[in-house]
Amino acid sequence: MQNYSGEIGLQYHVQLRKGDVGRYVILPGDPKRCEKIASRFEDARLVADSREFVTYTGYLDGEKVSVTSTGIGGPSASIALEELANCGADTFIRVGTCGGMDLEVRGGDLVIATGAIRMEGTSREYAPIEYPAVPDLAVTNALVEAAEACGYCFHTGVVQCKDSFYGQHEPETKPAGYELTDKWQAWLRMGCKASEMESAALFIVAGYRRVRCGSIFLAIGNQERDRAGMENPIVHDTQAAITSAVEALRILIRRDKEKRQ
Repeated sequence: MQNYSGEIGLQYHVQLRKGDVGRYVILPGDPKRCEKIASRFEDARLVADSREFVTYTGYLDGEKVSVTSTGIGGPSASIALEELANCGADTFIRVGTCGGMDLEVRGGDLVIATGAIRMEGTSREYAPIEYPAVPDLAVTNALVEAAEACGYCFHTGVVQCKDSFYGQHEPETKPAGYELTDKWQAWLRMGCKASEMESAALFIVAGYRRVRCGSIFLAIGNQERDRAGMENPIVHDTQAAITSAVEALRILIRRDKEKRQ
């Protein structure tokens, strides 16, 4: 591949090299969440700040860990995972926000993805659409265990991934709104839990790169509950999702150490 960074080993977009990050990486979308997440690490320091990609590295239970923001959507998320994998990372947890779809999902609840609907474009440049976007089982189980231990209200299930935020929320205004609306109804009938924008790409790229990836989200609200006239709290505090992700990393670190003994 063409070297765009001008320096051997320097990843062009994230501006990182091998040794800059740990095996375990938390992936928020918003760069401003990185410092908040890094405050949960020991001896965390800023190692790179390039475009939407902000990276801190520190330690959890003696293991080197990192947090890197991905920006919004599959294209930038896939770039982050590819380049972090090039730097030696092999375990990823996406921490973000979502909009609830299933009526049981209320604002403030957590959603842990067990699969993702590939209604986006990035993953199609990696694998045919028939190939499923699924997270790593060990990472997903660790997220469930962590959320349970913390006593959080959470849901597990399939999430829908798309490229257009306003295509979801204002489909009737779009020239292709008929297709968006019909497919949305299909996802609802299938029991889809929530909608977000990155997991399908991350799961597919992780599978291709033979690394582990899982996702946990804060449900900010639920447009279906609002449409049905049900109580629909709007919550923006991501602390529960962040705490669950950090605790899941601790579980994975401990179990990986046990396997090496």
